[in-house]
Amino acid sequence: MEAHLITEVIEQYLDRQPAAEKIRLRLYMALRLAILDQALTQGTKLPPTRSLAEDLKLGRNTVVRAYEQLLVEGYLEGRVGDGTYVSDLVDLASKPAPPRRLIGTRREGLSRRGTMIASNAASSVIQHGAFMPGVPDVDLFPFSIWRRLVAKYITPSQSNLLHYTHLGYGPLKVALANYLRVTRMMVVDPKQIVVINGSHQSIDLCARLLADQGDRAWIEDPGYWGARNVLRAAGLDVLPIPLDAKGLAPTLADWETPPRLIFTSPSSQYPTGTVMALDRRLELLERAHQVGAWIIEDDYDNELRYDERPVASLFGLCRKQRVIYLGTLSKVMFPGLRLAYLVLPEDLVDAFVIGNSELYRGGRMPEQAALAEFIDEGYFTAHIKRMRGVYQERRDALRCAMESRLGDAVSVSGGHAGLQLLYRFRQPVDDASVAAESLARGVVCRPLSMYYADQQRAEPGLNLGFAAVPLKNIGPAATTLAEVIEHHL
Repeated sequence: MEAHLITEVIEQYLDRQPAAEKIRLRLYMALRLAILDQALTQGTKLPPTRSLAEDLKLGRNTVVRAYEQLLVEGYLEGRVGDGTYVSDLVDLASKPAPPRRLIGTRREGLSRRGTMIASNAASSVIQHGAFMPGVPDVDLFPFSIWRRLVAKYITPSQSNLLHYTHLGYGPLKVALANYLRVTRMMVVDPKQIVVINGSHQSIDLCARLLADQGDRAWIEDPGYWGARNVLRAAGLDVLPIPLDAKGLAPTLADWETPPRLIFTSPSSQYPTGTVMALDRRLELLERAHQVGAWIIEDDYDNELRYDERPVASLFGLCRKQRVIYLGTLSKVMFPGLRLAYLVLPEDLVDAFVIGNSELYRGGRMPEQAALAEFIDEGYFTAHIKRMRGVYQERRDALRCAMESRLGDAVSVSGGHAGLQLLYRFRQPVDDASVAAESLARGVVCRPLSMYYADQQRAEPGLNLGFAAVPLKNIGPAATTLAEVIEHHL
């Protein structure tokens, strides 16, 4: 290929590169792609750096650095006294194929586990708006305080916090232990607390350290789909256990094949809001001890309780060390914080500290340090108190708007804690169609049926989040949703 044609090819590929990138990177990408596309074939001699720089109106150093990078990576080869050539070693079949969506039935490239995860995903790209459940109002978070605290710990004088760590930030554990003692009647040593990047990682760590592949895990049905998918992804045999008015309701037959793990949210079951009765709690603890099962207690929204009656944790009731307590900061602060914590029986602490370090690596120490001070200085409690009042007002507005319009066509549960209300239909309704139609009209909601692992037991309903919806928007959004529901009744 003649030199001027080679320059034209390079120029064409250079024009395709993002203008925002640095020119050296753009030239490197252009040359690399031209080689992979076979526009510049094996053995093609490239122009000298000086002449190519002149033709492209670039600095010579820009061309030299692009050539050097491609020489290092093997796309080009230099021949002493002869110039620079497209390498004969480049595999011309290596041009990347267009990406494919590997979701649905199993396809080449995904494992069975990968196919299962992709096929059963229930998270939505929409994570805000009326009435997305489980989402706090991040606009009301005291960002100026938080920004000041985080900035305090991202400085050269605090460089020790910028490294990996397997122990977590000690003062944060002390602050959390004190907080749990006051709010949850839990007496724990700070060493029993392991700080994790989010509740999903916490569940995954429990599954990997406490159960083997094929072991049975119980989940509530309906229940949190995220926990269900994490446990399945860890290779566990997940068995959905139905609920009754007292909470998780395993039968004697269920206990005959005992689980290794039991995932439950006893203080405010998600999504129903059911509070597990004391006799059911004591029975669950005793039977778990008898069969050697571990209980993962998900206490995801205890801070946001709207009545004066605190509900004791399972961990606080347990005298035989069978409960792992899972707490999260996502609901009371902001979801992107991605900090959760486990409170462990003393015998498990060392293994979990090692396991967390080996599987995920510890970090986020500046945020942990900022959170410890946020709690110790009273900002955390003040924010929770403020948000309880805001959320309670929004909860009441949603109930008034829905129930005044729909009356006996629906029944409500939950609302004593948390960020959402569950509405059940009193007659057969396709709740997935209701959710889809309401979304098309700008209102987000989650169908109750999607929370069931056993679809034979699925009941129709809607899970409605009120926390992140300004008061003035609740009435209009509820009116739109009620119109959709009335269309389907």
